[in-house]
Amino acid sequence: MGDLAIDFCGEWYEPSDEDVFNIGREGDLEVDDNPYLHRQFLQVARYDGIWWLSNVGGMLSATVADASGGMQAWLAPGARIPLVFSHTNIIFTAGPTTYEFAVHLKTPSFRQEARDGDSSGDTTIGPVVFTDSQKALIVALAEPMLRREGTGFSAIPSSAAAAKTLGWALTRFNRKLDNVCDKLDRVGVVGLRGGGGKLATNRRARLVEHAVTSHLVTPDDLYLLEKMRGVDEG
Repeated sequence: MGDLAIDFCGEWYEPSDEDVFNIGREGDLEVDDNPYLHRQFLQVARYDGIWWLSNVGGMLSATVADASGGMQAWLAPGARIPLVFSHTNIIFTAGPTTYEFAVHLKTPSFRQEARDGDSSGDTTIGPVVFTDSQKALIVALAEPMLRREGTGFSAIPSSAAAAKTLGWALTRFNRKLDNVCDKLDRVGVVGLRGGGGKLATNRRARLVEHAVTSHLVTPDDLYLLEKMRGVDEG
């Protein structure tokens, strides 16, 4: 294996130091025949001794995070980011489908440190505190990703499907979704608001990408789905 390797659905790719490795509907890594996905969306290439991930698409963005969840970036069209960790996760959504692949470096520029797990009770991310019901909402949307093992793809539930999973009315679910997105937006999580300050139409996908890569929710939180059923909480 070379210095850099990419894992997608258990298949491994090893870009050479000289070539530009294209990821999208077509390219060196053909992700999926998804009409919402750019033919060429992301590129991996080595310049001046550093591996870079570039977004060459025109519409989609990607969430990039180290394995510990301590570093996270939102890669918008036209942007690029250095790949400096031994393990980097890249998640993006095209239409109804969310994809994840991992980049592994043999000689990383930075070393990752494992973070201590969250204690029980309310969850804090920066200055934001989430109640169990707010966290359960995130888990309901992220459930397919949390239950999937390894890299690959999954479908983010609709608001109606996630509300049904929790045993909530759709109006209650949407109210809490707005509140969760507002909280994260206020502490600088990008991609949750569209133009004019309104909540983005694809905020469910961005919320899931952020929550999973930052370890805001993990498979250990799946118990909240059952806990919330029938609970009447404001």
